[in-house]
Amino acid sequence: MSKVDEFNSYREKMNERILSSDNKLVKRIFNLDTNAFSEGAIDVKNKEMLGLACSMVLRCDDCVRYHLGKCYELGCSDKEMDEVFGIATLIGGTIVIPHLRRAVEFWDELKLTPKNV
Repeated sequence: MSKVDEFNSYREKMNERILSSDNKLVKRIFNLDTNAFSEGAIDVKNKEMLGLACSMVLRCDDCVRYHLGKCYELGCSDKEMDEVFGIATLIGGTIVIPHLRRAVEFWDELKLTPKNV
């Protein structure tokens, strides 16, 4: 199983488990997150790139992988990703470099998978 398939499978399984507890607060947070990344004054593709940059600076590898997957689905180019990676590393500093490595590795793997990630 590829890293992409493994990540997506685990995320889906655990989200189902978490949401099955019927915790209103958690459901509202999930809903808020979904709505924040929907079409608005900023298009969805740019919102995902913003989410990716923020996630790299915050050093959340799961968030980075999620936003990379969305960026891939939305047709982001390697050049766009390179710019996002550069901005995130600039803003976050050298502590982001290990996350940059993992992000580039996951982006490369995404490109080997079908678009219906």
